[in-house]
Amino acid sequence: MNRARWQPNCGHLGCSSRRGFLRSLAALGATAAVPGAGALAQAVQSAQPAPAVNVPRIDFHHHFFSPAWVKLVESKNSVKPVLGFEQFKTYTVAQDIESMDRGNVEKAFLSVTQPGVWFGDVAETRKAARELNEYAARLKSDYKGRYGHFAVLPLPDVEGTLREIEYAFDTLKADGVGLLSSYDDKWLGDKSFAPVWEELNRRKAIVYTHATAPNCCSWDFQPGILPTFVELGSDMARAMVSLIHNGTAKATPDVRYIWSHGGGSIWAQRYLVGETTESLARKAPADSRLHHFRRFYYDTAAAADAVHIGILKMIVPTSQIVFGSDYPWVEPHRISAGLQTSGLTPEELRAVYRDNAFQLMPQLRG
Repeated sequence: MNRARWQPNCGHLGCSSRRGFLRSLAALGATAAVPGAGALAQAVQSAQPAPAVNVPRIDFHHHFFSPAWVKLVESKNSVKPVLGFEQFKTYTVAQDIESMDRGNVEKAFLSVTQPGVWFGDVAETRKAARELNEYAARLKSDYKGRYGHFAVLPLPDVEGTLREIEYAFDTLKADGVGLLSSYDDKWLGDKSFAPVWEELNRRKAIVYTHATAPNCCSWDFQPGILPTFVELGSDMARAMVSLIHNGTAKATPDVRYIWSHGGGSIWAQRYLVGETTESLARKAPADSRLHHFRRFYYDTAAAADAVHIGILKMIVPTSQIVFGSDYPWVEPHRISAGLQTSGLTPEELRAVYRDNAFQLMPQLRG
């Protein structure tokens, strides 16, 4: 595969012609037998730039890479291409802070992205997770007020994960944990992860999840099609379904979930259809699929446009959408520019940029 096709400024979910896609959606909505499709298409066509909203942003989708982790991933990249490796190598904290300042980001919550720290060796994974967490804690200390931290966990190693949760929260004072959507052939609702979820629920933890691509599909789905176009969004959907269908979401009422990339491709799946044929306006019954989808939070990375925001607003209240950039692939100011023309009102923009973060994490009010 020609890896030169990878465009670092396009984000994890790739680039497309936005105007062409919106025209296609509008045409589809005119004839599609999908509840709300026509309304969505009309909203997309009529979306106008909102007045500028210049409140400071809270960024929930912001990646970091320690030198030790980059070296570890480099050793894996020499065997099999690792998605995003070129961006890992060029990351610097100084450039990160400059990007935050350009994008009016007051605070960014650091998290690791795929491929994470699991490469099949338990000892290596535990060491890598600990090193990344201590590195992030140093950044929080060195740049007070600018960074938060979603701790890296050494899943699928459950014993090591429980130890790292204790260390990350009690010693490093992490703000939450950052997971990937799957680990080998296990998605987040896998029964073997039950002790981890029990502990996270006990701690009323924030759990941020980033999409990954399963080993089966990383590079070989179609020539010229990166995993970012299909597999990451699909794996996010698998993770969400596994959490709800296996009972993990019901068993963790005190966990606050944040899903990257606007929820990925979950909204294109049939899993929700059976519950939404009557009306999306109805109150979701307790423990229904719709109930859990509406209690989750979703970030705006790769979703800062009229299509994605329109779909999200059809399913969940605006109070569940939080700002996320996907730095270093996408700078925060680019996400803000997209949100300005997404159909959100100034009041909704302020909520996404900042107010919803206070609802999710009251301690941010200081």
